Amino acid sequence: MTVTTTPATPGSAPARDAGLAARFGGGLRDRLRGGFGLIGPRHGRHTLPVEQLDALTLPVGDDGVVVGVDSTGQPAILGINRPTPYDVVLIGSLWTAQVIALRAAATGARVAVETGRPQAWMQMVHAMGGGQNGLAVYEVGRVPPQGASAGTPVLVVRDCGMRPPRGRVVSGPWQSVLTLLPYLSPVAPRLIRQARLVGVQRISPDEAAELSRTMALPRTDMESLPTLPDGVTLWCGDRDRQYVMTQPTDAEIGLLGTPRRMD
Repeated sequence: MTVTTTPATPGSAPARDAGLAARFGGGLRDRLRGGFGLIGPRHGRHTLPVEQLDALTLPVGDDGVVVGVDSTGQPAILGINRPTPYDVVLIGSLWTAQVIALRAAATGARVAVETGRPQAWMQMVHAMGGGQNGLAVYEVGRVPPQGASAGTPVLVVRDCGMRPPRGRVVSGPWQSVLTLLPYLSPVAPRLIRQARLVGVQRISPDEAAELSRTMALPRTDMESLPTLPDGVTLWCGDRDRQYVMTQPTDAEIGLLGTPRRMD
């Protein structure tokens, strides 16, 4: 068998490779043969003097749902989309729970509402496209598996009255559960012990005293809970407490009305 070779002509691929190899050395020939392609352009490195390092800041904040502003006027973030189970208890108003659900859906989460009063949620369902755009309402005990994942996180809102039954769909990876209690009920201590975050709106002095014993709240918080304005929530986490004012947007006011403790 005879192997025929073709001389490299100017402009041909072999000629270009040979010219590059001659110009930059044999190392380039090896890179070309190995399939790594040509070496890209070289630019000067970005450098910063040590004395200017403190001026380098990155405006990176928390990730989640903005539930309002804190006492300093900074956004208060509720991080509900998590790779670990996350349970939230809200002793407060339907209005606040609906705002959280609406904003969670706006971040891309799917919201499944388990409720004994579906008519109270229908306006939201219709406004969001009849359940096709991230929010669906189910009867108590009828929430199907949601198939939550990192790409499609889920928030389950349990609006099941003073004594919500144990839910069939529980919190899990990328699936948080928010349980709404209109008032402090006999099942509240159990739910609070299981929760990672507890929100409390205006309650009676007796309820505040009982809750302060359950959650070991300071006396100042116990005395302030019966006087909280509409839209203000005391959020209690593992290591901190924060008063948050939920300020609705114009669109939220048009859909849900202004903040209110009673429904």
